[in-house]
Amino acid sequence: MTGPGYDGGVIEPTAAALARLYDLDLVEDPGDGDLYRALAARSGGPILELAVGTGRLAVPLAAAGHEVTGVDIDAAMLERARRRAAAAGRSVERRLHLVTGDIRTVRLPGAGSFRLAFVALNSLMLLGDRLSQLAALATMAAHLAPGGLAVVDVWLPDADDLARFDGRLSLEYPRIDPETGRLVTKIASAVHDAATGTIRLATIYEEGRPGEPAVRWFRDDRLRLVSADELRAGAEAAGLDVELVAGGYDLEPFGPGAERAILIAVRR
Repeated sequence: MTGPGYDGGVIEPTAAALARLYDLDLVEDPGDGDLYRALAARSGGPILELAVGTGRLAVPLAAAGHEVTGVDIDAAMLERARRRAAAAGRSVERRLHLVTGDIRTVRLPGAGSFRLAFVALNSLMLLGDRLSQLAALATMAAHLAPGGLAVVDVWLPDADDLARFDGRLSLEYPRIDPETGRLVTKIASAVHDAATGTIRLATIYEEGRPGEPAVRWFRDDRLRLVSADELRAGAEAAGLDVELVAGGYDLEPFGPGAERAILIAVRR
């Protein structure tokens, strides 16, 4: 595929572009790394990350000496994770095992032996219906050893957030991609459906250099909101004993006004 605005006139495949732009979205650290490092130190290994993405968390955990397996359905995301691990050194590459698979159904040869399993930073919400989310929780439980830790982190939008999800376009950022040197402008539109508890999120990325035609990428997601009570109930149904539901990455108590629900549970 060819077009303007890219070195040599070649436009990268859409999946690769969206994986790269995912990393650009997270240039500003969401702040959850210390939590997973602490839980990894508490539980030991091996570690399983479902919806591992580009390895933002898995690679540092492998660099800290843990055996880490990451599962994702997106091959382009996994390719970036492999490159990130390679850049971190051969020992990290050896400790990181990446698997293409569906987190709702995957069963790995090491099932029943993991000491920590997690779904980070809203990834559970990308499973757009309740049964799929419950299946992902069951996958975590099936892979944990007795006493192993399961962790899930989801965003809790408040009433003001949901009121803005009416289809209006909003500018999220203009940002220089450090990999390409191109300016990326991100615009998003969200629509909340109260009947299904879902958000339809359309994201448009435009990128290019000044004076050049911009290239546009589009992403369409259906997110399903999960309450703290539903998260707790789903974990218990999967055979997990809930240890804590926290309201943030410092594990502060969950309560009114919490922007996140972070569940920590133990395999029976």
